[in-house]
Amino acid sequence: MTPEKFADRFEQVYGKHDGFRRNHAKGVSLTGTFRSNGAGAEVCEASVFASGEFPVTGRFSLSGGMPHAADTGSTVRGLALRFELPRGEQWRTAMVNIPVFLDRTPEGFADRIVASAPVAATGKPDPARMAEFLRSHPETVKAMAYVKARPPTAGFADSTFHGLNAFRATNATGRTVPVRWTFEPGPHTPVPAPAEGDGKLFDGVVAAVEQAPLSWRLVLTVGDPGDPTDDATVPWPDYRRRITAGTLTITSAQAEAEGNARDLNFDPTVLPAGLAVSDDPLLSARSAVYAQSFRRRAGEPKQPSAVQFKEVRA
Repeated sequence: MTPEKFADRFEQVYGKHDGFRRNHAKGVSLTGTFRSNGAGAEVCEASVFASGEFPVTGRFSLSGGMPHAADTGSTVRGLALRFELPRGEQWRTAMVNIPVFLDRTPEGFADRIVASAPVAATGKPDPARMAEFLRSHPETVKAMAYVKARPPTAGFADSTFHGLNAFRATNATGRTVPVRWTFEPGPHTPVPAPAEGDGKLFDGVVAAVEQAPLSWRLVLTVGDPGDPTDDATVPWPDYRRRITAGTLTITSAQAEAEGNARDLNFDPTVLPAGLAVSDDPLLSARSAVYAQSFRRRAGEPKQPSAVQFKEVRA
């Protein structure tokens, strides 16, 4: 499964939409800051965990390759971030609002995309094809049950976003530990729910950030020996050590356009010194497929943002 074939698989299922990402096509750009409290430096010497404040560019998105798909509460939501750090370093991370990934390997993910594609007659996946996929992927069955037991929140602003993959963190003494991270929502000013419609999730978060900044706590979970680092379908125990390392604040949202998150590749293997990839096979695959998606859309005609704020403010 080459990066080219993987990108072809998205186009096969969702169609080809010039200028848009092959997955998480529908989104809005974000700007804000991350204020580190210094606590993360205990396990990682990366500059992002030293005390200080760093500019952030981000993106809210919905999974799938249809840029104009209707917002539904069950669709996986994404939060991607780029942190600008001292000495020209960056940290990029792409997260989702489900607590585990549904596939252990890139090949499993590619096969599930096809198995879950809607058929023309019903607009839903072929039950027989999906059943056959699940019979051969028991890890996906377990992950789906774990996700189903933890239903999504009402919108982007109150979602917890999970990095899913394990990474290796090294501190100033040279000690290396496995870590996963989450961004957990802080207290937000309540806003009226937007009217129902195809863009209700994006309408809701745009209205919220226009009223007041939105915040999330960055929490590092430190793995113990024996915790899997190569299987994102398996959660670590809830009682693992957690370190609150700082606060992300989103201060504005923008329709995607030249110069903002539209043109960023949120490659999760772009890491500052002190953070490194683990043995999770999804990481190298994500990096390669994200790059392929970026190359394709960079050479295509650009289309208007899938989310237009004038629709929110009308």
